[in-house]
Amino acid sequence: MDSGRRELPKPPRRIPAGVLTPLTSIETPPRLPEVTTQPPLPPKFRPRFVVPLIVFVLVLGAGAGWLIREDSLTLDTAEVLRKSGPSVVKILATTCEGTGIASGVLLDNGLVLTASSAIKQPMSVALVTSTGDVRRANVLGSSADGVAVLRMIGQLPNPTAQLASKEPPRGADRAVVAYIANGLLSVLSLGSAKDPAPLTSVLNATKLGGPALDRSGRVVGLITGDTVPKATIVPLAKLRQYAGTGQPGITPEPGGTCVRSRGPSAAIVPELTVANTPLAAEVQTLIGTYMTTTNRHDFVGLRALYSARLAKSLTLAEDTEHHQTTYLFGPRIIEVTQVGETVNARVNYSVLFSPNSVGALGQSCNRLDNRYQLVREKGRLLVDRAVAVRAPQPCD
Repeated sequence: MDSGRRELPKPPRRIPAGVLTPLTSIETPPRLPEVTTQPPLPPKFRPRFVVPLIVFVLVLGAGAGWLIREDSLTLDTAEVLRKSGPSVVKILATTCEGTGIASGVLLDNGLVLTASSAIKQPMSVALVTSTGDVRRANVLGSSADGVAVLRMIGQLPNPTAQLASKEPPRGADRAVVAYIANGLLSVLSLGSAKDPAPLTSVLNATKLGGPALDRSGRVVGLITGDTVPKATIVPLAKLRQYAGTGQPGITPEPGGTCVRSRGPSAAIVPELTVANTPLAAEVQTLIGTYMTTTNRHDFVGLRALYSARLAKSLTLAEDTEHHQTTYLFGPRIIEVTQVGETVNARVNYSVLFSPNSVGALGQSCNRLDNRYQLVREKGRLLVDRAVAVRAPQPCD
């Protein structure tokens, strides 16, 4: 208790809980718990959603495939005509037994396939293109199923047709490009081999020999037959055989030996390239009747179209001898003038005739450029004479 008494040491001061003290250099911070990032778990597989998706994709794919197949089986007739029209030709002939007219198709190397019904026992044969070019043709022969193979004489700028590499599918559409009676090209659907259109519904006599074509304009058949009711389509395999080297299956067609060979007998209507005046229309009627009557070998009727002077100077026997093997076609009236009572009509046209006919000189097809002098008697315009403007030109 006295001042000499020693003080006891003071106890250390308590630090309140929760109060942090600064760290010294030898202390380490407390270790924090380690945080790691785990990748997200994949979504749970749910078959009930995937199966409908697979079915949808399969149905869509099947539908697209059907559309592609359907499109490959159809054709555009206008497009087929555009592609193949220049290679389709009209066949004209003077014959002893044939019809003298058909369609045909021009292939490479000047080969032409047509219907043999048009050229049986031929005397002279020519082909005419859609642009009016005329070329003579030789007959190489014909087949038992009615295909005739011709060889064109000369050259043409026209593109040629191609035989298809294989038969089209049975459900694929086909078309026929051929000539109708007025001389124009036409195109009609033939349906498919699986569902064909009746040939009698799409044909006339001039369409025999026309090619059956696929959607690309390639030849897949040829229409043949003696008549439209007997028409059939000769398949591609046969055509490839007939157009091949040596033409197996093709036998020579006997040439005509008849005295009077005939061409087609349809009415001739000249093309009028001058102004269609009343006089030009009258000239067109007279020249058309004159050529039609000549082609039908109605030489008695022909004399009714002659002036009195011409009828007196040209006997019926002479007319018959000069024209009994001729066929006139493709007339174009390019000039009509009148001087007093005389009318002059300049006409370009082609003529087929027998190589041994009077004045033929071994030819069988010529292109003529004549000026007809016409006179009026008792109000009727009649033929008085014909004068060549230039010498006849061979068709080839």
